Amino acid sequence: MRKKIEFISLLIFSALLLVNCSGNEKFEIKKGKVGYLTPKTSIKDLDAIFKNDSIVKNLSEGALGSNYFQDDDEYMIYEKGGKHLLTIVPQEQLDSTSTIKSIEIFDDRFQTESGLSLNSTFSEINLNNNINKIESTISSATLFIDDLNATISIDKEELGLKAYSSQKVTKEQIPDLAKMKSFTIWFN
Repeated sequence: MRKKIEFISLLIFSALLLVNCSGNEKFEIKKGKVGYLTPKTSIKDLDAIFKNDSIVKNLSEGALGSNYFQDDDEYMIYEKGGKHLLTIVPQEQLDSTSTIKSIEIFDDRFQTESGLSLNSTFSEINLNNNINKIESTISSATLFIDDLNATISIDKEELGLKAYSSQKVTKEQIPDLAKMKSFTIWFN
């Protein structure tokens, strides 16, 4: 009887340990969630969420500014060692109460439950996600993944196409080993 109680206690302890260690919430990506960020997170909350990291603010000048090439504010999150983690763009510019519009992932530790990260190849993306649409830009192909509300760009050079071409890209044209150029989660 005592061995049975010890065995059950060991199982419960192991299960609790496994649950606590299995997911690192700081680097988790889900639809509507990147680490501790959600669609309800405001820009003013970033200082508290990333208190152990550095935040570099690249603010637009708004409608009255002279920089026509920068439409959006950017909040770039860096670890203390200098590694770029994320770039966050707010819904409203020059407004600390604004919520988040998009988050571009720069660190491969951020990943989905299925293992999708910056290191994923096209075959891994295609196997575990529903690619709803592919749009061709001048230099890349953009994959739209509605189940994550994400876009993934793949450089046209990875596709064997000339950069600066307007050739349409289909799923069948993308090599299995093609790597991501960028990975963005959208909150709008």
